[in-house]
Amino acid sequence: MSEQGNFVGGFLLGTLVGGALGGVVGALAASRIQAGQADRRSPDLAFDDLEDMTEEGMEAARLGLEAKIAQLNDAIDDVRQQLGHINGHTEKTWGNPSQAD
Repeated sequence: MSEQGNFVGGFLLGTLVGGALGGVVGALAASRIQAGQADRRSPDLAFDDLEDMTEEGMEAARLGLEAKIAQLNDAIDDVRQQLGHINGHTEKTWGNPSQAD
């Protein structure tokens, strides 16, 4: 019976110490995050920048985004092929349920 009492006492002490330590670490992390975000511009300023952007700049941004989307699509296709080979499926069966095993 004394072991159970020691367990409960240790559990309560650990909970209190862990909660206090976690609170201190959380407060420090929150203050660092707030200090880091103070250097950033507000989201409203990003909309003001869009109004000042020229058509050439917007076209360059669009082309850059299209290139990134193409890279992402290629990466997705590569992973899909690798997973298909691992699972024993070489054809894509996700588009037509009648072809599924």
